[in-house]
Amino acid sequence: MKQLLLTAIACPKCHGQLEYDKQHQQLNCQKDQLAYPIKDGIPVLLASEAKPLNQSNSD
Repeated sequence: MKQLLLTAIACPKCHGQLEYDKQHQQLNCQKDQLAYPIKDGIPVLLASEAKPLNQSNSD
């Protein structure tokens, strides 16, 4: 994921910074402890698609 894109997008819930997790192909919000999936190279920034961070890493 390009750094420019990471600086342009934010968590839809808290509007905080997201961190790219390359291994799990997701964007993580540490403040809300949520993980947003990346599907076919496109971040899915919908609250209904987010998973708790501790749950998303166990898949």
